[in-house]
Amino acid sequence: MRLIVNSKKALFGLALGLVSLSTFASTESLISKAPEGAEVYFISPQDGETVSKTVTVKFGLKGMGVAPAGIKKEATGHHHLLIDVDKLPDMKQPLPANEHIKHFGGGQTETTITLKPGKHTLQLLLGNYLHIPHDKPIMSKKITVTVKE
Repeated sequence: MRLIVNSKKALFGLALGLVSLSTFASTESLISKAPEGAEVYFISPQDGETVSKTVTVKFGLKGMGVAPAGIKKEATGHHHLLIDVDKLPDMKQPLPANEHIKHFGGGQTETTITLKPGKHTLQLLLGNYLHIPHDKPIMSKKITVTVKE
Protein backbone atom coordinates (compact mmCIF):
# COMPACT_ATOMS: atom_id res chain seq x y z
CA MET A 1 0.00 0.00 0.00
CA ARG A 2 2.78 2.44 0.93
CA LEU A 3 4.56 1.83 -2.40
CA ILE A 4 1.38 2.70 -4.32
CA VAL A 5 0.91 5.96 -2.40
CA ASN A 6 4.54 6.97 -2.97
CA SER A 7 4.23 6.05 -6.65
CA LYS A 8 1.13 8.24 -6.95
CA LYS A 9 2.98 11.14 -5.32
CA ALA A 10 5.94 10.64 -7.65
CA LEU A 11 3.68 10.53 -10.71
CA PHE A 12 1.82 13.63 -9.53
CA GLY A 13 5.14 15.46 -9.02
CA LEU A 14 6.36 14.38 -12.45
CA ALA A 15 3.11 15.49 -14.10
CA LEU A 16 3.25 18.85 -12.32
CA GLY A 17 6.83 19.33 -13.47
CA LEU A 18 5.93 18.52 -17.07
CA VAL A 19 3.00 20.94 -17.00
CA SER A 20 5.30 23.67 -15.63
CA LEU A 21 7.89 22.95 -18.30
CA SER A 22 5.31 23.00 -21.10
CA THR A 23 3.83 26.24 -19.70
CA PHE A 24 7.29 27.84 -19.77
CA ALA A 25 7.94 26.61 -23.31
CA SER A 26 4.57 27.82 -24.55
CA THR A 27 4.96 31.20 -22.80
CA GLU A 28 8.21 31.74 -24.72
CA SER A 29 6.31 31.28 -27.99
CA LEU A 30 3.64 33.80 -26.91
CA ILE A 31 6.06 36.73 -26.70
CA SER A 32 5.51 39.21 -29.54
CA LYS A 33 8.36 40.83 -31.45
CA ALA A 34 8.70 44.58 -30.97
CA PRO A 35 8.83 46.63 -34.16
CA GLU A 36 12.11 48.45 -34.67
CA GLY A 37 11.97 52.00 -33.31
CA ALA A 38 8.77 51.55 -31.26
CA GLU A 39 8.56 53.85 -28.24
CA VAL A 40 6.21 54.48 -25.34
CA TYR A 41 6.37 57.76 -23.42
CA PHE A 42 4.46 60.11 -21.14
CA ILE A 43 2.57 62.97 -22.72
CA SER A 44 1.77 64.15 -19.19
CA PRO A 45 2.81 64.56 -16.48
CA GLN A 46 6.39 65.55 -17.23
CA ASP A 47 9.44 64.31 -15.35
CA GLY A 48 10.02 66.41 -12.22
CA GLU A 49 6.54 67.96 -12.28
CA THR A 50 4.65 68.77 -9.09
CA VAL A 51 1.07 67.49 -9.30
CA SER A 52 -2.05 67.33 -7.16
CA LYS A 53 -2.95 64.02 -5.51
CA THR A 54 -5.38 63.24 -8.34
CA VAL A 55 -3.47 63.40 -11.61
CA THR A 56 -4.34 62.57 -15.21
CA VAL A 57 -1.67 60.46 -16.88
CA LYS A 58 -1.59 60.49 -20.70
CA PHE A 59 0.28 57.75 -22.55
CA GLY A 60 2.11 58.23 -25.85
CA LEU A 61 3.08 55.52 -28.34
CA LYS A 62 5.17 55.75 -31.51
CA GLY A 63 5.76 53.08 -34.15
CA MET A 64 2.94 50.78 -32.99
CA GLY A 65 -0.79 50.70 -32.52
CA VAL A 66 -2.91 50.18 -29.42
CA ALA A 67 -5.14 47.11 -29.26
CA PRO A 68 -7.12 45.75 -26.31
CA ALA A 69 -5.88 42.71 -24.42
CA GLY A 70 -6.97 39.51 -26.10
CA ILE A 71 -6.71 40.96 -29.62
CA LYS A 72 -3.72 39.38 -31.37
CA LYS A 73 -2.57 41.79 -34.05
CA GLU A 74 0.99 42.39 -35.19
CA ALA A 75 2.71 45.61 -34.06
CA THR A 76 0.15 46.36 -31.35
CA GLY A 77 -0.02 46.25 -27.59
CA HIS A 78 -1.67 47.87 -24.62
CA HIS A 79 -0.36 50.03 -21.79
CA HIS A 80 0.67 49.11 -18.26
CA LEU A 81 1.50 51.84 -15.74
CA LEU A 82 4.18 50.99 -13.19
CA ILE A 83 3.86 53.08 -10.04
CA ASP A 84 6.78 53.13 -7.59
CA VAL A 85 8.26 49.92 -9.05
CA ASP A 86 11.92 49.44 -8.13
CA LYS A 87 12.37 45.92 -9.51
CA LEU A 88 10.83 45.09 -12.89
CA PRO A 89 8.66 41.97 -13.14
CA ASP A 90 9.64 38.91 -15.19
CA MET A 91 9.55 40.17 -18.79
CA LYS A 92 8.77 36.72 -20.18
CA GLN A 93 5.55 36.27 -18.19
CA PRO A 94 2.20 38.08 -18.16
CA LEU A 95 2.47 41.22 -16.05
CA PRO A 96 0.78 40.92 -12.66
CA ALA A 97 -2.04 43.31 -11.81
CA ASN A 98 -1.64 44.97 -8.42
CA GLU A 99 -1.41 48.38 -6.75
CA HIS A 100 1.97 49.00 -8.45
CA ILE A 101 1.19 47.64 -11.94
CA LYS A 102 -2.01 48.98 -13.49
CA HIS A 103 -3.39 47.30 -16.63
CA PHE A 104 -5.11 49.16 -19.43
CA GLY A 105 -6.27 46.13 -21.38
CA GLY A 106 -9.21 48.01 -22.84
CA GLY A 107 -6.82 49.98 -25.02
CA GLN A 108 -6.98 53.13 -22.88
CA THR A 109 -4.40 55.83 -23.56
CA GLU A 110 -4.92 57.84 -20.39
CA THR A 111 -6.06 57.42 -16.81
CA THR A 112 -6.62 59.38 -13.64
CA ILE A 113 -4.80 58.11 -10.56
CA THR A 114 -4.66 59.23 -6.94
CA LEU A 115 -1.30 59.26 -5.21
CA LYS A 116 -0.26 60.03 -1.65
CA PRO A 117 1.74 63.22 -1.04
CA GLY A 118 5.46 62.88 -1.71
CA LYS A 119 7.69 61.63 -4.53
CA HIS A 120 6.54 58.85 -6.85
CA THR A 121 7.99 57.16 -9.91
CA LEU A 122 5.94 56.33 -12.99
CA GLN A 123 6.92 54.16 -15.94
CA LEU A 124 5.02 52.79 -18.93
CA LEU A 125 5.47 49.25 -20.24
CA LEU A 126 3.65 47.93 -23.28
CA GLY A 127 2.25 44.41 -23.16
CA ASN A 128 1.04 42.23 -25.98
CA TYR A 129 -2.43 40.69 -26.25
CA LEU A 130 -1.62 38.44 -23.26
CA HIS A 131 -0.07 41.17 -21.05
CA ILE A 132 3.44 39.83 -21.83
CA PRO A 133 6.10 42.46 -22.60
CA HIS A 134 7.44 42.33 -26.15
CA ASP A 135 10.74 40.79 -27.19
CA LYS A 136 12.86 43.87 -26.60
CA PRO A 137 10.45 45.42 -24.08
CA ILE A 138 8.83 48.71 -25.07
CA MET A 139 9.28 50.72 -21.90
CA SER A 140 9.35 54.42 -21.16
CA LYS A 141 11.96 56.26 -19.22
CA LYS A 142 11.02 56.28 -15.52
CA ILE A 143 9.80 59.69 -14.45
CA THR A 144 9.44 61.20 -10.99
CA VAL A 145 6.53 63.35 -9.87
CA THR A 146 6.00 65.10 -6.57
CA VAL A 147 2.50 65.11 -5.16
CA LYS A 148 1.77 68.26 -3.16
CA GLU A 149 -0.02 68.05 0.18
